[in-house]
Amino acid sequence: MTTDSLLRASDDLPVWRLDDLYPGLDSPEVAADLAKAARDCRAFAETYRGKLASLLAEGGAGLFDAIAAYERIDDLITRIMSYAGLVYSENTVDPARAKFYGDAQEKITAASTDLLFFQLELNRLDDDALTAALAQPPLDHYRPWIEDLRREKPYQLEDRIEQLFHEKSVTGHSAWNRLFDETIAGLRFAIDGKELTLEPALNLLQDRNPALRETAAKAIGATLKDKLGLFTLVSNVLAKDKAISDQWRGFQDVADSRHLSNRVEGEVVEAMVSAVRAAYPRLSHRYYALKARWFGKDKLMYWDRNAPLPDAPQTDYSWTQARDAVLSAYARFSPDMANIARRFFDDRWIDAPVRPGKAPGAFAHPTSPSVHPYVLVNYQGKPRDVMTLAHELGHGVHQVLAAPQGPLMAPTPLTLAETASVFGEMLTFRALLAAARDPAERRAMLASKVEDMLNTVVRQIAFYSFERKLHIERKNGELTAEQICDLWMSVQGESLGPAIEFGPGYETYWAYIPHFIHSPFYVYAYAFGDCLVNSLYGVYQQAEPGFVEKYFALLSAGGSKHYSELLAPFGLDARDPSFWAIGLSMIEGMIDELEKL
Repeated sequence: MTTDSLLRASDDLPVWRLDDLYPGLDSPEVAADLAKAARDCRAFAETYRGKLASLLAEGGAGLFDAIAAYERIDDLITRIMSYAGLVYSENTVDPARAKFYGDAQEKITAASTDLLFFQLELNRLDDDALTAALAQPPLDHYRPWIEDLRREKPYQLEDRIEQLFHEKSVTGHSAWNRLFDETIAGLRFAIDGKELTLEPALNLLQDRNPALRETAAKAIGATLKDKLGLFTLVSNVLAKDKAISDQWRGFQDVADSRHLSNRVEGEVVEAMVSAVRAAYPRLSHRYYALKARWFGKDKLMYWDRNAPLPDAPQTDYSWTQARDAVLSAYARFSPDMANIARRFFDDRWIDAPVRPGKAPGAFAHPTSPSVHPYVLVNYQGKPRDVMTLAHELGHGVHQVLAAPQGPLMAPTPLTLAETASVFGEMLTFRALLAAARDPAERRAMLASKVEDMLNTVVRQIAFYSFERKLHIERKNGELTAEQICDLWMSVQGESLGPAIEFGPGYETYWAYIPHFIHSPFYVYAYAFGDCLVNSLYGVYQQAEPGFVEKYFALLSAGGSKHYSELLAPFGLDARDPSFWAIGLSMIEGMIDELEKL
């Protein structure tokens, strides 16, 4: 049975219900909340601007009230912009949605200008007086948030400059992000007589038909090449925009601002990067050489890198099968975890179909703690789609559990944001692997998991290396499309190894990756999360007493604790260089098992 017929035979793919946020674009509730946000921001500034020091001198109660008021406004603003972003992601080429998103962004940016003073003024408070106040109720509730905020203090600027940065963001990096999104959504790839959007085109790189994989790969490269001038301009502008911001704020390294927002030390990231790069020969180089032998070749063309194995049984999953696989795997770990995930299906918090204009890829959006998260996937029935569903639902469970921390402390730094998602993937994979009886099926599943882990660890560190090269070279002037393509290819050969052959067209593949545009240097978080989860899963396999309770405590903490504090109960320390070796050894062990099959 083909994937298409499987999906037709299954329940209809769910489309999310966004009315838990707002009834519609033109609803009076949206207009009312936009007006309320503007009023509340003005009133907040009138009440508290220039008065935080006197509130602190009077004790912590007044400052607590100020932060609580700020948090309520933050929740409202987040709710509005979450709705605007989710509606826009449904169809990024629809002019009405694009206008709604753009207008909401402008109005919220204008309103929130009145809030800029607050964090800046908090960071000018006397250290000793604030520390003493944070030790007592009620202000101790916000201690983690304030301590986190004060890490930003060395990089904050004078109020008027911060206001300019804030207001110009709408016509600066946010505008370029939107241009990228709408361009990507509007691309069409001519493959086998059809005009496909990006997501189905990329999906064909996992097709069983080698000729179709080749056709798809070349079509992707050719279409990206046609728009390469635009993607080159966007990348140059955003790299320069970031460099200007970094210079004004005093960040020394191109990735320092990301490390700060992730609440992770730069040396910890570099230790991870060094460990992964040193492991390339043992992991990706070794695996792709093994896969080439399975294909009876000395080398694999780049479009065969994620191809199904020649003797692998064709396994496709209906939506119902995918849902049941994820929920049963979650339930074996914890019924509570499965019950949270089940709500995404039962209450229609998931948008699954592939549609023209829909945002590519997948994400879990936390919205605001007063509502609930939403998950977007582009489901096409492949085993990797099941893993993607498990991944995003892991994020969703994490976001639900962290929500009681409130709008200011629920968000999780990227160092831990990928923990629940990758852990959810691992639980689902292990459950499916345990159910596999046919040796060929088992080998195919193991190979697919290894490839996913290589894509998460090796490939993301290669992406990080590429970004570093691009941003460092941009300091010397604008980069041509050819220069960016050369930087891209320089990390691809190193990371994937000599068993992968790169043909013409692949040099353009950097252009469609949204993380480079939306969140510079975000990508290392995937490797961080995968290695962390590998270590965490090892502790789980050893039947560590109270593991589930400790794991739920980790997720429920949101952003209220540093990653080192949250990992300590499991006996794990990411600052120890050997920590990364533990995570990488799990991938190596799977390759060992594949070589024996």
